Amino acid sequence: MEKISKVWFDSRRVYIETDAAKVYSRPLEAFPVLLEATEEDRLDYKIGRFGDDIRWPTLDEDIHISSFLEETSEPDYTNDIAMIFARFPQLNVSEVARSIGINKSLLSKYIYGIKKPSEKRKQEIVSSLHSLGRELMAI
Repeated sequence: MEKISKVWFDSRRVYIETDAAKVYSRPLEAFPVLLEATEEDRLDYKIGRFGDDIRWPTLDEDIHISSFLEETSEPDYTNDIAMIFARFPQLNVSEVARSIGINKSLLSKYIYGIKKPSEKRKQEIVSSLHSLGRELMAI
């Protein structure tokens, strides 16, 4: 297996170069912790001793090389969950995730179209937002 030799970022993506001189990249949306991190925190990484992973100790984030090698599609910003959050940017992703009982990182991946929620999960998200709307109407 190839080994990671270099890591860098631009405003939208994280890149790796391997010992085989191949360059791979993924959108930062695939890694919500890195997306929200400062440039300084992003640059504070260590390549694992076997060269197959990257660790950001201050962010408590780990990424395996397989995340870059997978045949995955780019983000789908037109999915239902993404469109809800685009329409209501004032929604707090952390609080919505907490109210549903899921991890903020997972909800972010749904919003960015990196992962697709099951129909049941999609309904849980919508139901939670409806509940928030009812609370707001009661004010």
